[in-house]
Amino acid sequence: MSWGTELWDQFDNLEKHTQWGIDFLDKYAKFVKERLEIEQNYAKQLRNLVKKYCPKRSAKDEEPRFTSCLSFYNILNELNDYAGQREVVAEEMGHRVYAEIMRYSNDIKGERKSHLHEGRKAQQYLDMCLKQMDNSKRKFERECREAEKAQQTYERLDNDSNATRSDVEKAKQQLHLRTHMADESKNEYAAQLQNYNAEQHKHFYIVIPQMYKHLQEMDEHRTVKLSECYKGFADSERKVIPIISKCLEGMVQAAKSVDERRDSQIVVDCFKSGFEPPGDFPFEDYSQHIYRTVSDGTISTPKPESLKPDPRVTVGKAKGKLWLFGKKPKGPALEDFSHLPPEQRRKRRQQRIDELSRELQKEMDQKDALNKMKDVYEKNPQMGDPGSLLPKIAETTGNIERLRMEIHKNEAWLSEVEGKVSQRSERRHSAEANHLVAQGRESPEGSYTEDANQEGRVQPQPHSHPEFDDEFDDDEPLPAIGHCKALYPFDGNNEGTLAMKEGDVLYIIEEDKGDGWTRARKQNGDEGYVPTSYIEITLEKNSKGAVTYI
Repeated sequence: MSWGTELWDQFDNLEKHTQWGIDFLDKYAKFVKERLEIEQNYAKQLRNLVKKYCPKRSAKDEEPRFTSCLSFYNILNELNDYAGQREVVAEEMGHRVYAEIMRYSNDIKGERKSHLHEGRKAQQYLDMCLKQMDNSKRKFERECREAEKAQQTYERLDNDSNATRSDVEKAKQQLHLRTHMADESKNEYAAQLQNYNAEQHKHFYIVIPQMYKHLQEMDEHRTVKLSECYKGFADSERKVIPIISKCLEGMVQAAKSVDERRDSQIVVDCFKSGFEPPGDFPFEDYSQHIYRTVSDGTISTPKPESLKPDPRVTVGKAKGKLWLFGKKPKGPALEDFSHLPPEQRRKRRQQRIDELSRELQKEMDQKDALNKMKDVYEKNPQMGDPGSLLPKIAETTGNIERLRMEIHKNEAWLSEVEGKVSQRSERRHSAEANHLVAQGRESPEGSYTEDANQEGRVQPQPHSHPEFDDEFDDDEPLPAIGHCKALYPFDGNNEGTLAMKEGDVLYIIEEDKGDGWTRARKQNGDEGYVPTSYIEITLEKNSKGAVTYI
C-alpha cells in the first residue's frame, strides 16, 4: 500500500488530509494544555483548602491534643501531599506531552510545506513541458496548412497557361520553403512530445510517488506521535499512583488512629478541677419560735442548739468555693498557681518543673563547655585568657543554683498538692459509701463530722499553707516509700532541711529528683530534705523494689 501508486491523482485530497492531521494534532495539544491547567488549579485549590483548615498555632495551649483533631490534621497533611502529586502530574503533562506536541507540530508543518512545495513545483514543470509540446504541435499544424496552401498555389499556377514562368518559380520556391518549415516544425513537435512523455512518466512514476511517500511517512509518524502522547498522558497519571495510594493509606491510618476513650480522657485532664462535689445544706428551721401543736403529721424538729448555723459556714462562702461551676474569679496568675483548681494546678506545676529541668540541663551543659574551654585556655594561653571566662562561669553557676532552688520549691508544692488531692479523693469515696447513714456526713466545705447533729458546724483546722485553705483539708503525712540510714551527721540549718545524726534511721517519703536532696521523715514526725550522698537508702519492695543507694 502506497499513496504514490494508489493515490497518484489525489494531490488536493492528500493536501487536505495532511492539513486535517496537523489541525487534529493542535487540537489535542490544546486539550492537554487545558487538562494540565485543570490539574494545576485543582492542586492550588487543594493547597488553599489545606491552608485554610490547618491549625494556626499561635499559643502552646491551643495545640491540638484530641486524637480526632490530630487525625484530621494528618489527613490534611496527606491531602497536601496529594495536591503535590497533582502538581507533578501537571508538570509531567506539560513537559512530556504538551511541549513535545507543540515542538512536533511546528516540525511537521514545515515538513508538509516542503513536500507540497516539491509536488507543486514538479506539477508546474510538467505543465510547462505540456505547454511547450502544445505550442510546437500548433506550430507544426500551422506550418502544415501553410505548406498545403503553397502546394495548391504552385499547382494552380503550374496548370495555368496564362501564368508567367517567374510566377511559377516563385510559387515553387514558396512551396519548398513552407515544406521545409513544416518539416522543422514536425521535428520540433516530435522532440517536444517525446520530452513531455518522458517528463510525464517521470512525474507520475518517480517524482509524485516519492513525494507522496514522504507525505505518507509524515502522516504515519504523526499518528505514532499521537499514540506516544496518549501513552505519556496515561503514564503521567500512573507514575503518581503509588504515592497517591500511600497518601490515601495514610488517611485511612489517620482515621484508624482516632481513639474515643483517649479523647474522653483528654477532656477529663483538661477540665478536671480536683474539687469535691458540694455536700448537702443543713436544714435551718425558722419556725422553732412559733407555737405549734405536735401531731403525727408534723415534722419533728431537732434541738435549737443543734440547728443553729455556724456563722463561719455560710451559703455565700459555699458559693464562693464552687467558682468552677460559674465564672472564675479574676485575679493575677500566681507563681504557685494557687489561683487554679487543684488538678489543673498539679498539671501546671508539673509542666513548670519539666521546663525548669530543661533549662537546668542547658545551663549545666553550658557550664561544662565553659570549663572545657577554660582548660584549653590554661593549657594554651595563646588561644585566650582563662580569667575572661570566670564571670560567665560564675553567672552560669548562679543560674544552676537558682534553677535547682526553683525545681525544689515547685516539687515541694507539687508533692503537697498531690498528697492533698489523693487525700480528698479517698475521703470523697468514703463519703459516697456512707452517704445514706447518719454518721460521717460531709459538710458543704468538704469537712467531715462524726455526729449528724453537728452538720451545721465545722471545726476550723490549722493549715500550714493558707493559700490552700479554701480547697484542702488537713495535711496528712506522705506515705513512706522506704527508709534510710544516716552515714554522716547533717546540721539542717537551712529552711526546709532536716537535721540528723550519724546512724539515725529515717523514713523516705520522696526520692531524689536529680538535685541531690531526698525528702525524709523522723520517728517524731519532723520532715525535711537531707543530702542524698549523706544517707544509705533502701526502698520498699511494694514501691519500686528494694534498691539501695550509697
